[in-house]
Amino acid sequence: MHTRNLSDADKHRIQSIRTGVSAAADGLRQRHRWLRHQNLIGALIMAGSIAGAVASGWAYVAGVIPWFVCIPLTAVFLSFIHELEHDLIHLMYFRNSPRAYNLMLALCWITRPSTISPWVRKRMHLHHHKYSGTESDIEERGITNGERWGLRRLLMTGDNMLAVYLRPKTIYKAARAFILAQNPQSEAELKSLAREQRRGYFPLGLIHYAFWHGFVLFHLANGIALLFGSGIPLSAGMETFIAGLNTAAVVYMGPNMLRTFCLHFISSNMHYYGDVEAKNIIQQTQVLNVWWMAPLQLFCFNFGSTHAIHHFVVKEPFYIRQATAKAAHRVMRENGVRFNDLGTFRRANRYALENSAQPAAVSRAVDSLDA
Repeated sequence: MHTRNLSDADKHRIQSIRTGVSAAADGLRQRHRWLRHQNLIGALIMAGSIAGAVASGWAYVAGVIPWFVCIPLTAVFLSFIHELEHDLIHLMYFRNSPRAYNLMLALCWITRPSTISPWVRKRMHLHHHKYSGTESDIEERGITNGERWGLRRLLMTGDNMLAVYLRPKTIYKAARAFILAQNPQSEAELKSLAREQRRGYFPLGLIHYAFWHGFVLFHLANGIALLFGSGIPLSAGMETFIAGLNTAAVVYMGPNMLRTFCLHFISSNMHYYGDVEAKNIIQQTQVLNVWWMAPLQLFCFNFGSTHAIHHFVVKEPFYIRQATAKAAHRVMRENGVRFNDLGTFRRANRYALENSAQPAAVSRAVDSLDA
């Protein structure tokens, strides 16, 4: 990571973007006064999203829709809830109502158990905004930002547990860097931060992935057995359990895995890693809205097109960012934010490096600093 101070030109560009984005949002609110009822809007989106996901699941169980309709339909509703969680982390809803605020966070986790606890994620995400693209940015490192593309990264992108199991050293170093970056003032605080990291997926995430991996492994083994003439013999109790597991995979686990993969694929490639200048927001993200990513954007509320806006102005909820994206993109493009830099896939998400050897050199430099 480059550590030089921001140039006056960069500061001016960043401020120009912030001014333009804020002006577009303020103008939208002046034209639509109902947007000021932010708490109510957030609560209604949560209620509508949960109702939609439940209705989709019920329609599948009742035989009204097939599995290949239920999974993507439910995933769309869950994508709204992910955006709500992100906005809640930035205190955009129920800032002064702790009970309502924590209820909203709890609903976010219950409906999306494939994710880390939102209370744990809060510290990680706020750190991400300060140190995006660095070794201690554990939120983005956790979803494979900065890794070379290949089969391993593809598997890790959609499965948070595999993202840990397949690179324990990387995750350990990122967690260590994150904890130290919190500047703990005592041994007790240091241990508390370490426990928080270890318990990030407890209990919902661990339960979710245990059942999901069980579902995948059973059907993989059963498929192999069928190739040899017969499936795995099951008792009546096990048949009932597998039937329930299959239903849960369609109405609950599968939609979350689809949503997770789409979000992490886009997020990990629209953020840069490893050679960004400290606090240079222009270098932290790009706008990634190339046409062929539209199917993925559907399951993460157009994240690739709108999330970069959030890095410049964090106070606007997701629906405001979407509504003002056209104006925001115009001022961002004018001030040097990249659009559809597909070379990021080849460069392992480095901002400026051009050949395949250099990312390894950056990693070695980080290792030497860590030592």
